[in-house]
Amino acid sequence: MTRRVLLLATKDTIAYSTSPGQERVASGAELLDAIPPDRLAADVVVEDVLAEPSWDTSPGTMLGLARRARSAILADGFDGVVVSHGTDTLEETAYLADLLAGAAAQRGAIVFTGAQRQLDELSADGPRNLASSIAAAADPLLRGAGAVVCVDDELHAARWVSMVDATTVRAFSSTPFAPLGRVVGERVEVIGPAPPRPAEAYGEPESDVALLKTYPGMDSGLLTAVVDAGARGVVLEGTGLGNVPAGLFAAIAELTEWDVPVVVASRCRTRTVGLAELPPPVGMAARVGAIGARGLPAGKARVALMVALGDGGGVAAARDWFDRLVPPPGG
Repeated sequence: MTRRVLLLATKDTIAYSTSPGQERVASGAELLDAIPPDRLAADVVVEDVLAEPSWDTSPGTMLGLARRARSAILADGFDGVVVSHGTDTLEETAYLADLLAGAAAQRGAIVFTGAQRQLDELSADGPRNLASSIAAAADPLLRGAGAVVCVDDELHAARWVSMVDATTVRAFSSTPFAPLGRVVGERVEVIGPAPPRPAEAYGEPESDVALLKTYPGMDSGLLTAVVDAGARGVVLEGTGLGNVPAGLFAAIAELTEWDVPVVVASRCRTRTVGLAELPPPVGMAARVGAIGARGLPAGKARVALMVALGDGGGVAAARDWFDRLVPPPGG
């Protein structure tokens, strides 16, 4: 039986041609035309999605892609979904789709892919990435894995994947975890287990969440300024195990009293324990109300906080949500 896969094409580098006199952006159908017919592992339906460049992807676009991927499987009966996406923020959009997939994760695969080289460049990586992603989305072995990223024939869990190199076609890695698998021909070869599925998400995610990178001597007024500008939550990218300057503590406490959650992530890889579980003086921000990101990098912590604040939730809802985020094995 031929499997049906939906391609949500958002353009970006995978679709760009910029040779002099040939500047253009390929449609999703044109991207498929770059793949030999005998390399297509499924019957593919294309939907072109109007989207910003990946480095400027709006929360509304991210949410729209996540919702459409879920409904394509649950409501429209597709066996899988492929999203072609710019690589700059691909991991954040993929993680949001993973958090919102719900029952769709058990019934079909949601595969994100992109390209580092433009469509008209020598040895463009987009066509192969797209062909491999279609094969992955059509393979029942990926059911239950949630959203994944397929690049250079490797499959990475959205929870673990990071863009680590903007200069080569092997731009993504799951380190320190192994990839979930690889695409060999038209089939998926499983390498390791997927991370446990996240807690069930409820309500409409909040789109206005700020992300600030901390630094010594940082003015605490920056935190209140983003809230005054409309942010319903704040993620701070700290250092080490989750440290932020002590000069921010009063502002964190104040925002917590205002029912605006402040989540502390780190620029480093960290364990999935909460801030309050760390030995002093590490994690002191927990004493003034900060919530630990539990191992999520700052960009994904922002996505998780968007989901936590669904339907007008505040500090209590955010704290409960991060406490229920299932840690990866060995976390």
